[in-house]
Amino acid sequence: MPNIVTQAAISGAAFSHFLFIPFLILILAIEVTDAHKLLSMITAELASGLEEVDIIIIGGGTAGSIIASRLTDAEPQSTILVVEGGPDNFRIPTIVHPALYRANFGPQSNSSLAYFSAPEQQLANRSIIIAAGSILGGGSSVNGAIYARAQQIDYDAWGTKGWSTEELLPFLKKLESFHAPTSSNTHGQDGPTDVSDGQYSCPPLRDDFISAVKQNGYLSVDDLQDLVSNNAVSTAHRYVSPETGERQDTAHTYLHPRLKDENVKNLHVLVQSQVIRILVDEDKRASGVEIRANPGLQSNNMSSKRTIKARKLVILSAGALGTPQILERSGIGDRQVLKQAGVPVISDLPGVGHDYQDHHMILVTYNSTLTPDQSVDSVINGSLNVRELLSNYDKILSWNGVDASSKLRPSQEDVAGFKPELRKVWDNYFEHSPNRPLGSLVLVSGCSVLADPTAYPAGQQYFTIGCYNTYPRSRGHVHITGPKMEDPLDFKTGFLADPEGSDVQTLAWLYKKQQKVAAKMKMQRGPASTEPLFTDDPAEHDSAIEQWVRNNVNTAYHPMGTCKMAPLENRGVVDGTLSVYGVKGLKIADMSIAPENVSGNTMSTALLIGEKAADIFINELGLKNA
Repeated sequence: MPNIVTQAAISGAAFSHFLFIPFLILILAIEVTDAHKLLSMITAELASGLEEVDIIIIGGGTAGSIIASRLTDAEPQSTILVVEGGPDNFRIPTIVHPALYRANFGPQSNSSLAYFSAPEQQLANRSIIIAAGSILGGGSSVNGAIYARAQQIDYDAWGTKGWSTEELLPFLKKLESFHAPTSSNTHGQDGPTDVSDGQYSCPPLRDDFISAVKQNGYLSVDDLQDLVSNNAVSTAHRYVSPETGERQDTAHTYLHPRLKDENVKNLHVLVQSQVIRILVDEDKRASGVEIRANPGLQSNNMSSKRTIKARKLVILSAGALGTPQILERSGIGDRQVLKQAGVPVISDLPGVGHDYQDHHMILVTYNSTLTPDQSVDSVINGSLNVRELLSNYDKILSWNGVDASSKLRPSQEDVAGFKPELRKVWDNYFEHSPNRPLGSLVLVSGCSVLADPTAYPAGQQYFTIGCYNTYPRSRGHVHITGPKMEDPLDFKTGFLADPEGSDVQTLAWLYKKQQKVAAKMKMQRGPASTEPLFTDDPAEHDSAIEQWVRNNVNTAYHPMGTCKMAPLENRGVVDGTLSVYGVKGLKIADMSIAPENVSGNTMSTALLIGEKAADIFINELGLKNA
C-alpha cells in the first residue's frame, strides 16, 4: 500500500528529535507580524482581475522565483502570476538566518512538506522521509545553504543541445556574486546571489578535518567548486551575504526586490494556494489552472476552488516530488498509472514520476573537544539564548555549521579491494573519467539535521561527517493513486535498490574512508553515534558495514529526475526547450527535469535551471532579455 504524504507540515512523530525547537519558532513568530504588510502584491486570496493572466508559474520555489523575476523584467506589459502552495517567507528569522534552518523542519513549521516513502525491504523495511520546501523560495529558503557545484562532466552527460557546461556557464556566472578565493573564471561577480564564508565559522575544526583528509592521500585546494577540481578537500562556502550574514534564497534575492519596487505593476504572487490540476483545451494547449486554498494554512476556506486562465504560458515548477503529481492529476503521465488513478489520459508520458533520484547519505557523529561557541548545536539546543542572538544580530546566526567538504575518488589500493559489483561500475563509469568523484565527505560542526540531540549527553559537543555517493544508480518513483490531492501517493525512493548492488558498496567505502579521516583528527574523541557491530572475523567486516548502511542510510534532500529532459523514447517528459511532450504552452522548470545526477548539492543546479529556463521562455515569447 502506498503511504500518505503529509500536505502541510512535517509530523512531530516522524521528526520527534525536533521537539526542542517549537520554543524557538514561538519566539521568532513575534518578529514577522508586520513584515508581510510591506508586500502588497503578495496575497492569500486571488485578487479581482487576476482570473485571467498572461503567464502562470506553478510554484514560487528556487527556480520559480527566478523565472518570475526575469520574465517581469523582460516584459512589464505581461501579467505574471505565481501560485505558491506554502506561505510567504519575507524576513522570517528561521529563513533569513542559516543557523536556524533546522526549525523549518519542526512539527510546528509550515515551511516544509514531508513525503513518506513506502517501507523498502533493501532499507531494513524502513520508510524514508523526504522533506521539501513549501514556502516562497522553496528549498533555497529552508536548506542548509551549502554551496557545492556540479562537475563539468555532469551537465555534458545530460546530452541535450543547449545544456552543455559550456553553454550553461554564462548562466552559472549570471546568478552569483562569488566572495571567496579562486583562480577560476567560472564564477560570477555581480549576480543577485551572494556566495561567501558568511560571518562565522570554526577554523580549528575545519583545519583539523582538511589536514586529516590530506593525511589520507588527498590534495587541499582553494576552490573545489570550479567545475573541474576533484579528488580533493577544501573550505566550504555558503549562500550567505558577507555583509549581512543573511541567507540568499531566491525569494529574497530575486522576487521580493521586484515586489517592493513601486514601478513593477505586473508581478503578482498568490500564496497558501495549491494547484489541483492544469487545464488543457481541445487543441491540447495548457489554458490555465484549477486551484484551491491550502487546507493546512487556510482551514476556513478549504472547499473553495477557482479557475485561472493563462493567455500565453503555463510554467510548472513544483519540484521533483510536486511536479509529477500535478501532471498526473491533469491527465499527463503513464497511461496505466492514470487509468488506475481514475484520471482521463490527455498525454501518455510514461516518464512522469519515473526515475526518482537522490543522493544517499550516511552520517557519523563524534565526540569532540569543541566548545559551545564552536558548535552550531548551541544555537538550537538552548546553550545560547536565541532571543539575545536575534536582538544583537549575532554573527553566529550566519553559520550553517558546514566549514569543509570534499570530492573523492578511491586509491588504486581501494579499487583493488572493491567487490566485483562496484569494480564493474568503477571500470565502466569512473576509471576513465578523472573529473568524476565517487563520493563526498562533508564536515558539520555539531549533530547533523537527521540526528536526535536527545540521544547524546548534554554538555558535550560533537561534530559529524556526512558521506554521500555522488552518482547513485538506484531509481525510485512517485505517482498518484487517485484524482484528489488527499489520495495517498505511491512513493518509493529506491535507495540501494540498484541491480548491481554497487550503491551500498560505495557507501561502505565512504564509511571506511571517513573512519580513517576521523582517526587523524586531533579534536575527535571517539564515535558518539552507533557503529557497525563487528565480529572477530575481519572477512565479515564488509558485510557488517553494508548492513549498517542499509539500517542507517537516509536522504541528502536532493530529489530530482522525475520528469526528465530526454527524448520521448527514453522516458523523457520535456525536450531541451523544457516543453512537455504532447501539450502545447506547458513548460517544466525545476529539479525534476535533471536526466542524470550531479556531484554536488542541488541548489546550484536548481538556480541554474531557473536562469536557463527564464532565458528560453523570454526568447520564445519574443521578449527583450534583461
